[in-house]
Amino acid sequence: MNTFKGKVALVTGASSGIGAATALHFANEGGKVIIAARRREQSESVLRQIEALGGEGLFVRTDVSKSDEVQAMVEAALSRFGRLDCAVNSAGAIGPIRTPVANIEETQWDSLMNVNLRGMWLSMKYEILAMLRHGSGAIVNIASIYGYKPSDIGHAPYSVSKFGVIGLTKSAAVDYAQMGLRVNAVAPGFTRSAMVNPDAPRAAEHLKVMTARYSAMNRLGETEEIANAICWLCSDAAKFVNGAVLTVDGGDTTRIYSPRATSEA
Repeated sequence: MNTFKGKVALVTGASSGIGAATALHFANEGGKVIIAARRREQSESVLRQIEALGGEGLFVRTDVSKSDEVQAMVEAALSRFGRLDCAVNSAGAIGPIRTPVANIEETQWDSLMNVNLRGMWLSMKYEILAMLRHGSGAIVNIASIYGYKPSDIGHAPYSVSKFGVIGLTKSAAVDYAQMGLRVNAVAPGFTRSAMVNPDAPRAAEHLKVMTARYSAMNRLGETEEIANAICWLCSDAAKFVNGAVLTVDGGDTTRIYSPRATSEA
């Protein structure tokens, strides 16, 4: 299929996980892809996979918390491809875990917000300015099911940042709806990726407990499944979808958690 033939897509956080899967999906559907991430080796691996599909891509090393690097990222996309049609803001961090609010260090709070919220805003700022040049574009921000409700005890910074992503998404959707731009978000549930530490000690046991506790479908989501939703929102099939938050969690947020599973966690 050629859903994105002739279109240019920029994906932040594209070196692994949901970002990488999304970049590959765009390429497989005929799009030209900018891979923006900090990790060169992993990003270049994604670029090689895109080229193996017969696609065209560009890697731009980017720390989304730094304004000059974000601006350079978008300028590189325009210099290489001449336009920007789609942007997926997937770069993010987990931050401190199992740390109650009063125990969070200021540096921990600032570090996470600089990536998850300020970095999201900076990315959108320059993506929007690029898209306005030709009067159309679609942006998808990666939120989380924990942008609707708190996560477990001790995860406040991450949850707060994702609440902010949803608010920023909806605000931008209103700001630019009559200028040809659409801005939406995807809120993934637990997804099999580096962010859930699959290589950590006791990972298999931990993921088994988490799946039993949270998943209505009794499994983790796959990065490709999240990418499918993201790319649909970027496509013309979703051209009347704006300001939406699409939950892709296998039903996690619809269930009442099992007391037995909760006690095992």
